[in-house]
Amino acid sequence: MIDRPLLRTGARLQWEPTRTRYMLLYPEGALMLNETAAAVLELCDGARRVAVIAGVLSERYGGADVETDVRGLVARLAGLGLVVDGDA
Repeated sequence: MIDRPLLRTGARLQWEPTRTRYMLLYPEGALMLNETAAAVLELCDGARRVAVIAGVLSERYGGADVETDVRGLVARLAGLGLVVDGDA
C-alpha cells in the first residue's frame, strides 16, 4: 500500500484546454481525469501521506469523507504503475 503517493518518473498532470480537462500524461499514453482525481494528483508530492491529502480535500469539499475514495484512486493508479511511494 502506498503511503506517500508520488507520480512516477515521466508522468505529469496537465490541463488540456482543447478537452477542457486535466490529463495524466505518461510515455505509454494518457488518462483523462475528472476534477476530483486531478485535485488528488495535484497533492501527490511524495511528502504528504494519503490521510493528509484526504484531509485537505475534505476541507475543500465541505467536510466530505473522501479518504476511501482517495485511497482507491491511489491504489488504482499504483496498479497501473503511474503512482509510486515517495518513501521508496
